Amino acid sequence: MPNTYFQFKQFRVEQDRCAMKVCTDSCVFGAYVAVEEAQRILDIGAGTGLLSLMVAQRSKAGIDAVEINPEAQQQTQENFAASPWANRLQLHPQSLQEFAGQERPKYDVILSNPPFFLSSLKSPDVAKNTAKHTGELLFEDILYFAQQHLSEQGKLYLLLPPAEALYFARLAKASDLYLQEELQVYTYHGGKCIRHIQTYTFAPAAPVLKDFFIREEDKVTYTAAFTGLLREYYLAF
Repeated sequence: MPNTYFQFKQFRVEQDRCAMKVCTDSCVFGAYVAVEEAQRILDIGAGTGLLSLMVAQRSKAGIDAVEINPEAQQQTQENFAASPWANRLQLHPQSLQEFAGQERPKYDVILSNPPFFLSSLKSPDVAKNTAKHTGELLFEDILYFAQQHLSEQGKLYLLLPPAEALYFARLAKASDLYLQEELQVYTYHGGKCIRHIQTYTFAPAAPVLKDFFIREEDKVTYTAAFTGLLREYYLAF
């Protein structure tokens, strides 16, 4: 029987009650976002709490996490409470729309691995649908919140598949948020691009495009870039 948790070097993520489990691209995302200087961070769609925990490890920021699913809320809260950073992690068990309706501080970093499949067929699993398909949380909601609550020099980070990333970039530009950097994540050298990690700010600029490979051409060996990025987190490295 597989473990119901994912063990990292400094924390554990229990995930048996969450539709979306810990996955490699989310770990790359959590390790990649620049949070070392941030004072306030918001995690939209916290799920298991993975991203909040990863950025808590690398920062001294106060972190707010928004999650709408009741089972995920309970699991996130338990993961937060069991971590070394429980005093800096605050779960808000509500939708982003409800969260936005209350007075909020400006955030230095807003990050989200949002529901992303805009047009693909939906799973019969309702919880997984909510986690993976736009519906409860729309790209427009994220952008509107960022317009209002991202600090002047702040950064918005998104993890999305390629087609959805292109669509989000168009929406963001219309909302005066501009793509600064895009990390294209590949399964292996010569393999398929599975995700884009996008960085947005209020400052217009030509985006910097980078490639990131998880494994070498043999599809087994992790790349030096991957092991270097995840060294602070993975027990195996």
